[in-house]
Amino acid sequence: MAPIPGSGLAKGLAVTLRTMTKKSVTAQYPEAQPDLPPRTRGVIGLFEENCTVCMLCARECPDWCIYIDSHKETVPAATPGGRERSRNVLDRFAIDFSLCMYCGICIEVCPFDALFWSPEFEYAETDIRDLTHERDKLREWMWTVPAPPALDPGAEEPKELATARKTADKLAAQQAPPATEPHADEQARAAEQPTRPQGDSKQQTDQPKPGQPNPGQPNPERPKPGQEGSE
Repeated sequence: MAPIPGSGLAKGLAVTLRTMTKKSVTAQYPEAQPDLPPRTRGVIGLFEENCTVCMLCARECPDWCIYIDSHKETVPAATPGGRERSRNVLDRFAIDFSLCMYCGICIEVCPFDALFWSPEFEYAETDIRDLTHERDKLREWMWTVPAPPALDPGAEEPKELATARKTADKLAAQQAPPATEPHADEQARAAEQPTRPQGDSKQQTDQPKPGQPNPGQPNPERPKPGQEGSE
């Protein structure tokens, strides 16, 4: 069946009329800040303590906008007779956001969780050279990274939390003062003291105290009946 001439035009006008009758809502930015989702790709924050200068993020970046400089330092042996080790020390970590394409590959390939997405996007500059953020600026963006979503109540505890809890308990046990043991003389005295049998407990309680008469024996100081008058 051939379409009715002008039906497409009528459908288009109907959509236009429906849109014209709806009230438009305009967010007055910057007075009204947008409600962004927590996984918004705004800017990249650096957690410097986790960075091991493995250079994996710089090598995998498609735009080559990550600049890393480092040097090696010798770490003395932890134990006597041990071997000295060398480690990388971070000197510079910079990201040129004028070249960044916000693909997130650097964050995904980081094996030590040193890079994070922040929803902040208000860092436009009048000079393009100011879009290269050094590690101090990248560290400031870390304070704007939202907390991770809560886990399912029925989910297992993450291995990182379990390992951290075990390490904390081990350190607390090592720092706790040792339990005071009794003196050697007290231990020897306790070993020489005879143990009282259970059957003698009642017998011991029935014994009179010194200076008190025994109810089972006559009191020699008290006169017998019939002798009171004679005295």
